[in-house]
Amino acid sequence: MAAPLATKRCHWVAGGDADYIRYHDTEWGRPVHDDRLLFEMLILEGAQAGLSWLTILRKRANYQKAFAGFDPATVARFTAARQARLLLDPGIVRNRLKIGATVSNARAFLTVQREFGSFDRYLWSFVDGKPVIRSSRAGASLPARNGLSDQVSKDLKQRGFRFVGTTIIYAYLQAVGVINDHMRGCFLYSGR
Repeated sequence: MAAPLATKRCHWVAGGDADYIRYHDTEWGRPVHDDRLLFEMLILEGAQAGLSWLTILRKRANYQKAFAGFDPATVARFTAARQARLLLDPGIVRNRLKIGATVSNARAFLTVQREFGSFDRYLWSFVDGKPVIRSSRAGASLPARNGLSDQVSKDLKQRGFRFVGTTIIYAYLQAVGVINDHMRGCFLYSGR
């Protein structure tokens, strides 16, 4: 359940958009250990490249439907014909490269799962299983990348992932709580 509108939140939620507020209050920065959700967020962050996050949030239900509930095993089997049909779906970002990357990323995701036992175990190994808690002042700019996102991005690329540049991965790490960037003053800030 979302906190009241008057609650202090991170500055990027300013403006009171209900979708942003709900996402901030219930998901962003919270540690995720579910492989399906980790795959979903990786794909959505890649889809967001060049667009606003709000655009992707508003298309999220359509993405879930178009990409089989983000089941990587199913998405990995998408044929060229199915990918071509997705290019006609106005409910998602109709970009051939992003759709193709979703399918190839599903295959790479499955490979990581086989190697590490889960994508969760792989991803969280970069931080020894503990979220990185930053302590930015309210109103301060968040970085677009850091050493951790550089490292994860490089490793993902070597494993065959696409649309995983360091800026995309920094946003991903924030989204799934590997990096907790809630600002001091935000009701979700954890200064541990």
